[in-house]
Amino acid sequence: MHPTRLDGGQLANLHTFLAVARRLSFAAAADELCLTPSAVSHRIARLERSLGLLLFQRLTRNIRLTADGERIFAALEKSMAELDAALYPEAGSEPSGRVVLHAHPSIAQCWLAPRLAVLAERHPRIELDIRTGNGDADFRGGRADLALYYADGHFPGLVSRKLMDEEMAPVCSPAYAERHGLAADPARLRGCRLLHDAQAWRQAAHDAEWTLWARRHGGESLLPPRGLTLDRSDLCLAAAVGHAGVAIARRRLAQPLLDNGQLTLPLGAFEPVERYAYYLVHPKLDPMPFRLRAVIDWLQQSAAG
Repeated sequence: MHPTRLDGGQLANLHTFLAVARRLSFAAAADELCLTPSAVSHRIARLERSLGLLLFQRLTRNIRLTADGERIFAALEKSMAELDAALYPEAGSEPSGRVVLHAHPSIAQCWLAPRLAVLAERHPRIELDIRTGNGDADFRGGRADLALYYADGHFPGLVSRKLMDEEMAPVCSPAYAERHGLAADPARLRGCRLLHDAQAWRQAAHDAEWTLWARRHGGESLLPPRGLTLDRSDLCLAAAVGHAGVAIARRRLAQPLLDNGQLTLPLGAFEPVERYAYYLVHPKLDPMPFRLRAVIDWLQQSAAG
């Protein structure tokens, strides 16, 4: 089968292929391209038919580039880099300048900060200025270029791209789990103290995460009346490490504390969070400044790693 000449449709399909290949996810590419996952899948299928090549291996939970897919991806990446350099001459040099990134405190503390050394090494002339807060970024006042939120993805008037999904599960210190017999009998949660993140997401109720978990596991009658409320997920984790009670943990934030044994999962493994994920948000910018594109690329690569 001989491939057809490139036309507008083929170029759109190649652009879609590039987005999927970079993220190795139809869903993530769909978010980036403002398409449905089904539309992305159809574009890739049309491209494969027109080229007479299989570009991706469809596995049970993910996808992987085939040898032909790797070859075409490498060629497209090189071509896009050359095109980018022609369209944006400054891109031929090292990106530089100040980028203000607004982030919710917990994701900044637990996920973002440990990864900053990679950005500093890769782009030493970028001056990343991280500002934290549970409120919204001030794009209109020029006090933020990008924002990193844990949210439902609804950002009217702004450009948003899903950075990564999240999973949740109750956690506590091993000593607290043993003291309350949680591993032996999950019903003993009724005798525990719950730790609540009152700012889990925008306009969340103080017990929103626990309520979400309980509805999956038999209803809110499982939850005890006693609790402590904080306004940050990382503070809930710190309180759990200190034996104050049981917190709802987000895996992206809590994994190091589980790995070093300070926290345990007494009531079962992590489960996907419905509706909520981490989003990278910014105003519509055309063209996108080179320094911002460099930071966005770094964040996406960090999330995929």
